[in-house]
Amino acid sequence: MKTKIHTTKKLEKLVKKLISEDKNAADGILGKWNATVFFVDRKKCWLITNGLTKYNVILTDINASELSNIGRIFKDALFGQLIYDGILIDFRDLDSIIGELDLLPTDNDRSTTGFQNHNLESLEWWKIEFGSLENMPIKGLTNRLNTSPIHIGKGRKMSDYTDSIKEIKRILTE
Repeated sequence: MKTKIHTTKKLEKLVKKLISEDKNAADGILGKWNATVFFVDRKKCWLITNGLTKYNVILTDINASELSNIGRIFKDALFGQLIYDGILIDFRDLDSIIGELDLLPTDNDRSTTGFQNHNLESLEWWKIEFGSLENMPIKGLTNRLNTSPIHIGKGRKMSDYTDSIKEIKRILTE
């Protein structure tokens, strides 16, 4: 199983060597993810968002030397965030669900990109509030992003509104 992560143009420039062109691989049960880069104290951080559930994971202080282990870094961060958000899952199960990472060029998913840009605005406020990256409670801030109300569905009913934690929990427990 492979997990597709579509990168923004900005992130794609930073990880050129890891970008794959194999878009034909099937999506896993979590579907595709989108990743973008942002900076805190001149340190590269990644915001990775699931396309189906809008669940967010933040990877902090990613150096070029760590890019070869980005799959392990992502899985560890996702597992830690799921536990923090109250979703109990065995790491081996998560590892089999995620499989290998496949970094791809942008897919121009405007919905997810707009959602990420909104979350980056929130992170800008929190950068001012907390100052340095070391003072930022990353899992707590990501939890704030994941508990924000989101709209899933086509209608305008209140039942179409949920949050990312409920949605990813629903998929992982099915």
